[in-house]
Order: sequence, then structure tokens, then C-alpha cells
Amino acid sequence: MDRRKSIKAMFIGTVSTSLIIEACRQSETPKTAKPETAAAVVDMKDRMAEELEHDKALHEEVFFTPAEMTTITVLADIIIPKDEVSGSASDAKVADFIEFMVKDKPELQVPMRGGLRWLDLHSLKYYEKSFTALDEKQQLEIVDEIAYPLKTKAEFKQGAAFFTLMRNLTISGFYTTEIGVKDIGYMGNKPNQWNGVPDEVLKQYNLAYTEKELKECISFDKA
Repeated sequence: MDRRKSIKAMFIGTVSTSLIIEACRQSETPKTAKPETAAAVVDMKDRMAEELEHDKALHEEVFFTPAEMTTITVLADIIIPKDEVSGSASDAKVADFIEFMVKDKPELQVPMRGGLRWLDLHSLKYYEKSFTALDEKQQLEIVDEIAYPLKTKAEFKQGAAFFTLMRNLTISGFYTTEIGVKDIGYMGNKPNQWNGVPDEVLKQYNLAYTEKELKECISFDKA
């Protein structure tokens, strides 16, 4: 199973329900929203004045530094890279989503910032470069050390906890955008046309439609 299929399975089966619900709420985007802010814009319908003020204040705040946002973007694209089906996490503006989420849920701020700091210190220790300055092979070597909590060495447990949080936020952000919804093939509610019970099933039970039923109730599409 490739990385994208694994991520989809994880999203459907194991991502925190409360986080996904919150992510969905924050990702409901008006059609007039600018693309670059789509991941963090909420639908203004039925919003109380207090909620509008709260969201406005969050949008005006800046939590992560430019360097931290770059690291988040690189990590998010490692977690959900571009493939033949859809774009990458950065194409879905996942870093903007994570920036919004840590402001909306302050309890995420210390784990995220501490994890980013751990990542750079670890990179400097083993490669004498910050994480974003490493080549792709080196970045993946570090990620492989912290991506599997049950297999992670004791000295890398902080990194594993951070990467788990980062992965959950990335998945929540990506799969609550238009790109992510298309990626999992979700069709939503769509009108359809019922063409009646198939002939082979009717024959199996020795049944048939009457002329009246065919004329008034069943509309067969012969195209």
C-alpha cells in the first residue's frame, strides 16, 4: 500500500473525530474567498457576532515564523505528496490551515512549536543543517525515524509525538478541502434516475412490469 492509500485509510478510520469536526467547521469556505486563505476561512452564515469577532482576531494574528511555516509546508508535502490523482498538501494550503488551528486551539501551540524545534535540533545534530536545508533523502530518513510511534526509539519519542500531531493536522486540513474531497472520490448527494429493476432480476423471480407501470412509473434510459 502506497503512502497516499495509507493516509486515506488513516483518515477514514483513525483521525480524531473532534479534530475533524473542528477542521470541517473551519474549512467551510464562501465561494468569494481568496484561494490563498481558503483553508482558514469560515462560512459567515448563521454566525454570532462574538464568533465573527473571534475569527477576525485569529486571522489578524500570526503565530508561526516564516521559517516554521516553511518547515510545516515541507513536512505536510512529505505526508501528502502530489500524485496522479490530486495535488499535494501545500496545494491545498494545509500550512495555512495548521496556522489557523493552533491559534483557534492554543493547546496545540507548545507541542507544535516544540516539535519543530526538536526537528531542527535533530537535523543539526546528525546532518549539521536545519531540516529544510536537508536533501529529500535525508529528510525522509528523519521522518522514518519518527513516523511509526510503536517502532520509534526511546530518544526519539518527542519527535514521534510531534509527527503524529503534524500528521493528524495535515490529514484533517487536506481532506476537508475540495482537493482532498475529490482525492477520496466523495461524490456527495447527487440526483439520479432509477430505471427500474433489471430485466434479469425480474426474470429470476418470474415477474414483469405492467404496461401501466412502464408508462407511468418507470423511465428507462436507453442512451
